Amino acid sequence: MDLNALIAVMIILPIASALFLNLLHKKDRTIKIIAIITAVVLPIIPLLTPYGSHFFGGYLPLAQNSTLAQGLPAIITGTQLSQFHLGIMYVFSSAQQLMIFILGIITFFAIFTFINETKKPSGVYAFLLFMGTASLSAILLSDDIFNLFVFFEIAALAQVGIVVASGIKDNYETALKYILIGNIAGPLLLLGIVMLLGVTGNVNVTDMIFSIKNGFVDPQSPVLLMALSLITFGWLYASGLPPFHTIKSEVYSKALPHGAALIQAFSVFTLVAIGIIIIRLFSYNPFTHIAIIGISVIAMILGITMALMQTDYKRILGYLAVGELGYIGIGLGLGTALGITAGLFQAINESVITSFLFIGFGTVLYKTRTSDTKKLGGMMYVNPKVALLVLLAGLAMAGVPPLNAFQSKLMLIQASIQSGLPEIGIIMILLSIVTFMTFMKAFYTVYMRPKPKELEVLDNKIPKSTIISLVAFLIICITLGLFPQIATSSLQTLAAGLV
Repeated sequence: MDLNALIAVMIILPIASALFLNLLHKKDRTIKIIAIITAVVLPIIPLLTPYGSHFFGGYLPLAQNSTLAQGLPAIITGTQLSQFHLGIMYVFSSAQQLMIFILGIITFFAIFTFINETKKPSGVYAFLLFMGTASLSAILLSDDIFNLFVFFEIAALAQVGIVVASGIKDNYETALKYILIGNIAGPLLLLGIVMLLGVTGNVNVTDMIFSIKNGFVDPQSPVLLMALSLITFGWLYASGLPPFHTIKSEVYSKALPHGAALIQAFSVFTLVAIGIIIIRLFSYNPFTHIAIIGISVIAMILGITMALMQTDYKRILGYLAVGELGYIGIGLGLGTALGITAGLFQAINESVITSFLFIGFGTVLYKTRTSDTKKLGGMMYVNPKVALLVLLAGLAMAGVPPLNAFQSKLMLIQASIQSGLPEIGIIMILLSIVTFMTFMKAFYTVYMRPKPKELEVLDNKIPKSTIISLVAFLIICITLGLFPQIATSSLQTLAAGLV
């Protein structure tokens, strides 16, 4: 068996499982078994898959010639670029391995908590979770920008479906708004791709880079600059960066906790995947890096500012998550090996920590059926162990040592100073302090202040699967905090190749 075929299995398996689960109705036991088996296998596949490329469409792969690939990411180094490559190419390196592994872990715990918190699990809901995971895996792997667009649309629809399936008040309105905005962002992204195709004659990203770097295309072409603008617009929508921060945080708040955890992972890794393509294609233009840094700083400030104004803890988490995305963008925008490595490391940490927080605070919803902080209080006395786990998750998000985000944020500060932008480092330090204060305010309101008399706490016991998930996320946070090289060693090669 060709082990490189496992690259395709990372996408095919969750799609096949999703389609099968969608056909099962009132088969509760079968749904649980298939969903858990698939969820267990998903993080294992990237660990077994060798680095390399996989091609679809029956066309010959690119032949080898390292001289033509100078300056391209290491996963592409050693390939000769044809004038027009018609097949779909997926590339798999240590960076993709780590990101898809973490995505698989988050999917596993989302499925794990969903199965055990729901008496009659829905095959349709499991279908949405797995389709979202498959589409995001394809986005991370794809070196074909049109193939990326196809899964971009599938991921957007999966997120809408997760919101619709939540049953939370006003969820249909939020889903409709998100998909209507997507009906603008998606076509604009496609138009940008069409412009790139028209100028370079390719949709394969590596081939397009070759055309630009070797003078077949004028780098200052207005069509290229317009394509950059349109692709950036789609990137902002998918990741939830401004001006889409409000609708994205609303999407988080209208999803069930395990669904919100996975949607946030979609946002983080889409930001990384499309952001890397933007850097690969347009890094010759200094405006690209300036724009990414500017948008990221705005996201950080707006996210925390909006979080301070909320009275729904899910909206608070949603806006804090948007603010944390800005740190990732800062790393990519700096454009240095240290900066990009730190940004990618922050993406790994952010996806884990936010999943930790959404599922942790989700226990409050499970016990009280409300997320309104005005109506909550005294939850620490209901379940002190969960309260401690949630507190540690919040400390991790704020960058408190020895937890994982401390390491990535410290690297980002060091990278900004090395790049001659100490002001960015100062902003990140100040906003991390405000993030800590915002989280502690929400934590006090929900867990530590006296319980309101009118608050009814349900007698249902928090499932052990939820506690196990929270402890597992904490272990990951501590491990990456104490041994950051576990992640950074896998990310440095990609970062160096981008530089």
